[in-house]
Amino acid sequence: MPVIATAGWSIPKTVAERFPSEGTSLERYAAVFPGVEINSTFYRSHRPSTYEKWAASVGDDFRFSLKLPKTITHERRLAGIADLFAAFLEETALLGQKRGPLLCQLPPSLRFDASLVRTAFAAMRERYDGMIVIEPRHRTWAEPTAYRVLQDHGVERVFADPAPVWSKESFQVSPAYIRLHGSPEIYYSRYTPEEIAAYRAIIGPGSWCVFDNTASGAAIVNALELAEPGEF
Repeated sequence: MPVIATAGWSIPKTVAERFPSEGTSLERYAAVFPGVEINSTFYRSHRPSTYEKWAASVGDDFRFSLKLPKTITHERRLAGIADLFAAFLEETALLGQKRGPLLCQLPPSLRFDASLVRTAFAAMRERYDGMIVIEPRHRTWAEPTAYRVLQDHGVERVFADPAPVWSKESFQVSPAYIRLHGSPEIYYSRYTPEEIAAYRAIIGPGSWCVFDNTASGAAIVNALELAEPGEF
């Protein structure tokens, strides 16, 4: 089964009846969805006890996707990140088996550099054997060499909408991780039923599909539409 999720677990009042009425927002969210993407890890550290609390709030099969800190992706720009990556793994360790994919979203100005990327992901792979996914935003990452380097390190490409680098046609198999930011207005626009059906058609078993159009509350609505019973 795919993991259909949203960025964060805010539940708008318009669909509150689709969730349990009791419990914390995370507990209510996790009663419906099998995973969530945490974006706050990009901006700041959390106490290990916070991750422990989150893990205790959800079922054994629930997974947390974590966005890598901006110190790794935007400040050091993947250079010399072994110490920061190790610290992030230690900080999030109390999620245990519920720690899911690590999302590496890069700044739009960061061009593909084969040597830099090999060194960065080799350092990550020395410490972490779980799923790592990458969402670059500079066109140089569309080069075949970039794809080969990522393959060599077992790093999955993110299919994003809008798609600054990799089009849907560039994926020969179902994308392992899909991020839907909203279109035409990023973070706000709600996807139409026709668009939801088109994304449903490319989702494979075990794929993640994350709705990031959270600013207007559309993410939860679209995720519920995608996850309609009997569709997978």
